[in-house]
Formats: sequence, structure tokens, C-alpha cells
Amino acid sequence: MRGLITGAAGFIGSTLADRLLAEGHDVVGVDCFTEYYDPAVKRANVAAALAHPNFDLVEADLLATDLAELLDGVDVVYHLAGQPGVRASWGAGFADYATWNVLVTQRLLEACRGASLERFVFSSSSSVYGQAEVFPTAETVLPAPVSPYGVTKLAAEHLTRLYGTNFGVPTVSLRYFTVFGPRQRPDMAMNKLVAAALSGASFPINGDGSQARDFTFVDDVVEANVLAGAASVDQVSRGSVFNVGGGEVTTLAAVIGHIEDIAGRSINLDRQPRAAGDPDRTGADTTAAREQLGWVPKVSVRAGLERQVAAQAALTPH
Repeated sequence: MRGLITGAAGFIGSTLADRLLAEGHDVVGVDCFTEYYDPAVKRANVAAALAHPNFDLVEADLLATDLAELLDGVDVVYHLAGQPGVRASWGAGFADYATWNVLVTQRLLEACRGASLERFVFSSSSSVYGQAEVFPTAETVLPAPVSPYGVTKLAAEHLTRLYGTNFGVPTVSLRYFTVFGPRQRPDMAMNKLVAAALSGASFPINGDGSQARDFTFVDDVVEANVLAGAASVDQVSRGSVFNVGGGEVTTLAAVIGHIEDIAGRSINLDRQPRAAGDPDRTGADTTAAREQLGWVPKVSVRAGLERQVAAQAALTPH
């Protein structure tokens, strides 16, 4: 199989690339190394893949590059590229989210109309649900984002459905619930918490720590991508949407306790007000993914945190 991974140098994209290469597939990775966080971190993420003979990295802007050439010979597209983060999506920053999450996705889908693809896998987000009224939340619950970021992910998700139903592009969307693990973006809470535990720096905590998330380990998310990419249109219809959640809803306070215990150090908490667009709780009903994709999360929050702390500790100067 020849796979195209957009956002291949990111947290999930680079982990997916390593998995596909280990299974013997050819992988084309594309990334434009935006300044959302240090591009050097992304280059470190993709260093192992670059040493593999079956990996090609294309440094390109998906809004400007020749997509037909990029898609030539590709069997499966894993579209992970986008502008991440809830808090920066307010105000003037929204333009970047509309561009990278909506316009780029539409341009890529349009190019896929003329490609011979087996599957187009889109990385969506639990942010599309907002303050869901039902837990665990199934895909049938009406999405109601509470952040501009969530709005753009939902818009892109709708585009994948439109191109699937109208033009036969074999799309499927995966709604990720709070992904964590080695290579997690440096702006994300668990990365910051681990860094604070290892360095002694303070961690700015928004609210009292009671906000709960369905944390999902990165390897489980990669597994969902692999299964979705391999699913035939007879097995999974075009435009389908699946929740991808770890199934272990945990409060931020409990996560802090786990990290302190694993690292053997306390974390200095700098308490701040709750942030706008931050839901109180998330929780995925993954029945559809289990039944149609055969996907089952395998890594617990505690086990995943042990691996993340070890990975970040290995990169921390002593």
C-alpha cells in the first residue's frame, strides 16, 4: 500500500508514519512546518521515518502545491494536517483555522475526485460535540461546538461527507478524544504537566482540575487510522464518522496525580480561571468503531502516561 500522510511531522502523523513503514508500506509525508510550535520539534518527530528507504517527505503548503502529483499512485490518504488548539482559534487567529482546517481540506478533497483512492481518512475532533448533553456521546448526537476550532473541524468533516456522497470519494472521519503520548505537541496539557514535573517549573491550570476527558493514547489513534484506511466501502460506507476514545474518562486532577507519582515529583500549580471554549467533560461511545472497524483501545491512561513521562525524560537535559 502507498499512503499519503498530511501533517506527517506532527504528533499523530509521525507516529502513524512509523507504524505504516514498520508494516512494509510506502509512505509519502507532506508537512509545511508552520510556526504554531517549534518546527525543530516536528523535524525530530520525523527523523526516524526519514532514515527509512520507503519514506519520502515533501515540504509543501497544501494550498499551493500540485496535489495531482502528490496523489499519484497513492492508495490511502490520511489527512491529519490542520491548525490545532482551541484557545488560539478565537479572534484574529480564526483566519488560520479557516484556512488550514477548511480550505485545505476542500482543496485536497477536490483533487481526490480524480484520484483512484481506496480510502480518505480525515482526522476530526471531539471538539465538534462541545458541551454534550449525553455521556458517553455517540456519533448520532447533534454536534454543537463551543470553540471556533470545533466549528472548523465540523465544517471539514461535513466536506468529507459531501465529497463522499456526491463524488464517490471514499471518505471516513475519525473524531479523536484528547490524544496523548510520546511526541505530544508542546502546547498540550499533558506535555506541559510532564515538563513541569521534570523541570520544577509551574503549570498554569485553568479551573479546579475537575474537567474530565476521555484520554486516548496515540498508538490507539494510529490503530484506528490503520483500520479505517484498510476498510472497504462495502464494510464502511462513504462519509462515515467514528468516535475514537480511550474509554477511560479521567479528571485533570487525577492526571496530575498520576504524573506526580510516575515522575516522583510534585507539580507547582498556578491556578487560572477556566478558559473559554473548554467543555466540562468529554466521553466517547465507541460502539460503532468497535463493530464496523474492529477497533478497541488497548492502552490505559496510567500506562500511556508512564510511556509519555519516560519519552519526555529521555529528551530532557540533566
